[in-house]
Amino acid sequence: MIAVPLATAASHLKDPQAAVAELARKLDDSLGGRQRLGGVLFFCSADYPLPALGQALADAFGEVAVSGCTTAGEITPEGYARCSITAIGLARSDFALAQVLIDDLSGFDLPRAQALSDELLSRCREQAVAPVMGNSFALTLLDGLSSSEEQVLATLDAALGSIPAFGGSAGDDNRLAHTYVYADGVFHDQAAVVVVINTRLPFEVISTHHLTPLADKLVVTAVDRDSRRVLELNAEPAAEEYARLAGVASEALEEAVFARCPLAVRIGEAHYVRSIQRVNADASLSFYCAVETGIVLTAMQATPILAQLEQRLAEVEARLGPPALTIGCDCFLRRMEIEALGLEAEASRLLRHHRVIGFNTYGEQHHGMHINQTFTGVVIGQRRLAADGTGGQDGA
Repeated sequence: MIAVPLATAASHLKDPQAAVAELARKLDDSLGGRQRLGGVLFFCSADYPLPALGQALADAFGEVAVSGCTTAGEITPEGYARCSITAIGLARSDFALAQVLIDDLSGFDLPRAQALSDELLSRCREQAVAPVMGNSFALTLLDGLSSSEEQVLATLDAALGSIPAFGGSAGDDNRLAHTYVYADGVFHDQAAVVVVINTRLPFEVISTHHLTPLADKLVVTAVDRDSRRVLELNAEPAAEEYARLAGVASEALEEAVFARCPLAVRIGEAHYVRSIQRVNADASLSFYCAVETGIVLTAMQATPILAQLEQRLAEVEARLGPPALTIGCDCFLRRMEIEALGLEAEASRLLRHHRVIGFNTYGEQHHGMHINQTFTGVVIGQRRLAADGTGGQDGA
């Protein structure tokens, strides 16, 4: 059997033990045996009985590091799925993996972040797969309802320095009730998992969206910062002013309108989407990302969503060559738009072609920023590095 650097698998079985057994069998078969497995990443529906699923994963993979989270939809080897679990197995010959759980998000400060970063990089260095600097990236998975993403990500990014980072906020099948990350054999809420992956394969971290700015602006004039709730836009009740912009009655505001008429903040020459979560009884708007008083939100319009993603992935693959894998964190609002347009089958074909595995998120993470309505991830190439080569890249 030809040794491969990584493997992918998925299961739609409802029983957690049976689903994990199917994953483990597929990963072992693809890699040529359990002894080649150096780490596992997985993304699962919150419909599974999570305590039983967590125990099944711990029993099946033993000492192998396993990290993951619940989702708002899965991206499997066959494309988009729901009520499933999808997984990536990384061969120890080509990947070193180190993970850590952050279970006190509110107390996560720079000294702790620096100690965490040093520990993760040291553990990767000990495995001697490739020089750590230039050949490592970080994956962050956060409780999608914690409201702590901005603080944790900015602090962690400062500690990681030149190590490119991306990730996604855990989902719960669009219920917005309970989201979880997984580490050390257990699912956790109000927590984050940070995974540093060092590899002999070339890679590029990316973040992209299909939205372009319009002329319309909204100024945030009153907020409840702690709850990410915007009370006023342009000194008017937030829901009423946004509805005027979107061209609908305020009582008609719903997720489909939020996905179709997004808002973004401009930083430098780039626009970063700040998606609306819901309308509240007091005509305020709850957001998925932090929004501050005084910022200007720009109305955005969509370009063809699949054509834009295809172009972005093709650009990266022109540099790296055919992908071994793309780990993708794809906003659940993008998937809602794709479903509303009847493009699910076409989207799944595109994801299969580019070997994307991942999940639909409640927010994406890139270089210390918490963003929405993006596709964020890492494209991993197939060719091995020379003994003294470097292969890691970071793309905007």
